[in-house]
Amino acid sequence: MRRRLAEAQGRVVAALVMGAEPPEGFDPERMRVQAVSLLVKRRGIVARLRPDAAAAAGPDLASEYAAYARSRTTPPPGSRADADDFADWLRARGRMPAPRGKVRWWSRLLSRDPGRSRPDGWPE
Repeated sequence: MRRRLAEAQGRVVAALVMGAEPPEGFDPERMRVQAVSLLVKRRGIVARLRPDAAAAAGPDLASEYAAYARSRTTPPPGSRADADDFADWLRARGRMPAPRGKVRWWSRLLSRDPGRSRPDGWPE
């Protein structure tokens, strides 16, 4: 029983996320509308989490994200991982530059002029 239920759920997810045929008993038009809705919602979340990726895709964001998402569900870690994966996908296609390293708070202190007694911007 559980195995059959898991298989049926897998077919529903495949229809909603990957464009597979909906399982028997499901209205194909309703499944299509729901699939589009889920894709738009997922794309919006990714664009909010990674505005740099959305900007890199530019006016092609909808089609680029649809192509990316066609073969993948949201990764188990969640939307942040999905957004990062989309950015990597864009980079692999030359649509986005390589990431710059994160600037750590302490790196600004280390790069400061050692002769200065106060951080930049502080009154002398």
